Parts: sequence; structure tokens; C-alpha cells
Amino acid sequence: MYFLALAVDYDGTIAESGHVAPETFKALSRLRDSRRKLLLVTGREIVDLQHACSNLEVFDLVVAENGAVLYDPSTRNEVALAPPPPAALLNKLAEYNVTPISVGRSIVATWHPHEQAVMRAIQELGLELQISFNKGAVMVLPTSINKASGLLHALKHLDISRLNIVAVGDAENDHAFLAACGCSAAVANAVPSLMQEVDIRLLKDHGEGVAELIDRMLIEDHRILPLPRRGILAGVDRQGLDVYIDQSDLVLVAGNSGCGKSSFMTLLTERMADKGQEFCVIDPEGDYLQLENAVTIGGLRDPPATEEALRLLLQADINVVVNTLALDLTDRKRLFSSVEPYIRNLRERSGRPHWLIVDEAHHFLSFLKGDDAQLPAAGSGVILATIDLNMIDRTVLQSASTLIAMGSAALQLLAAYAVALDVECPRDPPRLSDGEFILWTPASARPPAVLRQEQPRQPHHRHQGKYATGNVGKERSFYFRGPDLAINRSARNLDDFLRLAADVGDPVWEHHLRAGDYSAWFRHVIRDDVLAREASDIEQDLALSPGASRDEIKQAVLRRYRIGTSREIG
Repeated sequence: MYFLALAVDYDGTIAESGHVAPETFKALSRLRDSRRKLLLVTGREIVDLQHACSNLEVFDLVVAENGAVLYDPSTRNEVALAPPPPAALLNKLAEYNVTPISVGRSIVATWHPHEQAVMRAIQELGLELQISFNKGAVMVLPTSINKASGLLHALKHLDISRLNIVAVGDAENDHAFLAACGCSAAVANAVPSLMQEVDIRLLKDHGEGVAELIDRMLIEDHRILPLPRRGILAGVDRQGLDVYIDQSDLVLVAGNSGCGKSSFMTLLTERMADKGQEFCVIDPEGDYLQLENAVTIGGLRDPPATEEALRLLLQADINVVVNTLALDLTDRKRLFSSVEPYIRNLRERSGRPHWLIVDEAHHFLSFLKGDDAQLPAAGSGVILATIDLNMIDRTVLQSASTLIAMGSAALQLLAAYAVALDVECPRDPPRLSDGEFILWTPASARPPAVLRQEQPRQPHHRHQGKYATGNVGKERSFYFRGPDLAINRSARNLDDFLRLAADVGDPVWEHHLRAGDYSAWFRHVIRDDVLAREASDIEQDLALSPGASRDEIKQAVLRRYRIGTSREIG
């Protein structure tokens, strides 16, 4: 269930001539029976509303006085969200014979044609107030108070993301609160300006239009919203068409090292943030230590605290990176098994986080047993990245809806995914040019799409934690020994490598250079095929002097990794 609540206006939306039809209440009750929340957002005052509406208890919360009051029908608790109206304004309106006039806890309301008198009174008194219109009604409130601000207070109280709300209205004062929600609708009797802005234009008016919307929510849920509005752009295909991934998808992103998987997912997080969609990244290798729009838990040497991760995820509008670089594999799996169920439960209750990204997913999902095999399939909006599909548990592969295959191994990955799903591999699979990748959703019956790979706005330095300044381990370190084994100096990371390369003599440097040791280490330990290819070209260039080859190797490393060293190596 993606849309967790419905927010409705009263007059002109669920109510006609001030009253709600029994059939409309039945439709509202059907929505409540689906375990969704129901909110009323109105310009009316609470006392007036209690007289007009016989069944306020169907609503979980009521936002009244155009956003200035929050009311709980179950407890009858009423909270003012704005200060009371200035006495000087009431006196001035009485002086101008503005009648009828209604005064609530914060709102002052009258009718057309008194808007000119109201505006003159505000100007003469020098008050910081705003005027809102609801067809013929004229409402005065403090600035920044409107139906949208009141609704956001209500959603904070219910702990529901605004993107997981459908809102419906009919009049001028509904613009802001409809725009604040994930999906907006207007009944057929709505003013033209509102009708032009909403996602859904209902065919019926008043309560019948709301019942029409509820029926669609119960049947279609997230599909009532067009894919470009709810999904994330994956890329543009060869025909120039936008291709999206949906929040109902379980996406596999696979490709050999250095092919751009992490840059691609960094780009996706930027697009998520642009849409206000919250994300959580599980980061085993330190690829996202400085990811924009997110708070990072854990560091190169400091393990993440599960309790801290959960506390941050409880807060709305917070994107979280859980960096597990300081944990061994067993502790990483233990942390994931603790955090993932919490994320799933939080999403079911609040809609947040809208996306879960698991980088190097084979660290967590290689061999699953029992209920663990269902972990990534239990929630929507999950993106799993790996270098090899064969390293992911088969049950996880079979739960995935979409494969994104990147790099030189893309066609082999396509075939492996087909085998895991026990479906026929696409015939004549597309050949990729540089900067392209494949997106395939087998259930759609469409052939694999070839998309152009775009770069994120922020610079991405892959594995900057472990490989740049971390510790790859004693057995995987690079050892400068030279032709006669005269020395034995180990580099635990790329920063060490550059430092030691500046100190060893030319015979030692050239011995490893001509043996191809640098490119081999970059390829098999650093797992960076691009860096390895660049190093291999340098190794084979016999015209380069030791100093020149040192400098070119250094520049190749620094182009791809952020290393805080100013040492010269040549």
C-alpha cells in the first residue's frame, strides 16, 4: 500500500450545500476500512463544523480554520496553530460595517464584496496578515498559515510522509494543500484554475467525485499517479524516450568493477532528493561517505550504531547513509538484518524512506536461509547493486522486477538474470557503445532498453574510504620488493601506494611497472577496471622515463579517488 491517507476539503468537495450525503460517508468508511488514514482540511471553524457534519469521528484528524487549528475528533482535543486575530482589526472591520463576520480562534471570515474593506483595514493598521478566498468567502489569517501548513502539522502528528497522501478539493484556498501532497485531485465542480493544476480530474462532482477517487485508490493505489510523477528517471533510450523505475520495483544494478554503478546510484539519489523522496543507503565500501542530501552514520574506522540509524530514520525529511566499512562481514550482515525489518515497518507505517539502496548487496544477500530470503522483496523501492548476479541468493534474483546491466559484462549479466528467472533470454540482445547500459523488465514483455549513462552533479570518488585511505588487509596489500627482493614495503591503500611510490628507487619502480604489477593490483584488489586499463597502457609505454610513468600513474589514481595527500611521486 503506497498511498496511506486521503485529505479532503469540506464545502464543495465532500459537502454540498453544507451537508455530506450518507453515500459519501460510506465511501469514506470504506477508505478507513482499508487501514488508510482520513483527514478533513477545511476553512470552517470547529464549532460550525460540529453542527454541520454529523460524523466527524470518521476522520483521524481535522485541520480547521484554513490551517490555523488542529482538531482530534476522538479526543475532542483542539490545538491552535496560529495566534488569535488582532483586536484592532476586529474594531476596524466593525467601523467599516463589514457584516456578516465570523471570528474563530485565529481566522476572521466574511463574504464578497467586503474584500476591499478588509484589505484597507489591514493596510491602515500595518498588520502582517494575508487574505485567502474560497469562492465567495473571504478569510484573513497570519502569513504562512494556510491549509498546506495545517496539513503538514497533521501529517507530522500521524507520522506519514506528505508524498504518500492523496488530496482532493474544489476552490482557490485548496491550491497549496493539494500541491503539498503526493497526488492531487479535483472534483468536477472545482474552479478552473484548480482543475488545471491537479494530477486527477474527477468526472463527478462533490461527494460522488470523492467516492470515485476512493474507488480508484482502493483498486489502483500508486498507479493512480502517472509513472513520471512517482518514479525516478533511469535514463533516456536510443529513441529519445524517458525510462523510469517505479517505487514498486525491486531493481538489480549489476556490472563489473569501475563500470559506473556507484555513479549511477549517486545520480538516482540526486533525482530522489529533487522529488522530495527520502532514501536510505547501505554502504559497505565507503562510496557514499560524502553523499549530498544525506546524513552519514559510521566512518572509515567508526562502526555505525544501529540505534542511531533508527533514530535518524524516525525523523521526517532525513536521508541516511549507513556506512559499514568499519565492520567485518559477519557484523555487516547482522546490522543489515537488524536495520532492514525496521525500514520495512517504518515504510508500511509512514511511507518513509521511499527508497532503500543496498550497495555491494552480495555482502548481505549471498546465502539466505528461511525468512531471511524474503527480506529485500518485502518492501518496494529497493535497489540492489552487485558485481556478479551469481553472488546473490537465487530467491532474491527471482523477486527482482528489473535488471540494470552495466559495463563489459552486461550481456552475460542479462543471460544470468534470464536463467535465474527461468525465462528465455532476449534474442539478439543489444550491443552497447561507451556510456550505455541495459534496462530489462521481463514482466513487461518489452525488449531490453539501451539507455545513455549520465553523470551525477556531485563528484563521485569510488570506494574512497576503503581503497583510498582504508585498509585492504595484509594479504591484499601491494608490496614493493624490487628485482632482488631488496626491500619489502607494503601499501594498504592508494594513499600508501602513492607515498611509497615516491620513496622507492627507479629500479624497484620499473621492476613492478614492466611486470604489470600495478595494473594487476588495481584490477584484482582495488577492483577498478578503468584504472587498471590506464595503468596497463602506461606499463606498456617503453618510451616513458621512471619519473614520467610515476606521474602518469599518480594522475590516473587522483582522477578517480579523493586522496588527501600532496606528496609528489616523481
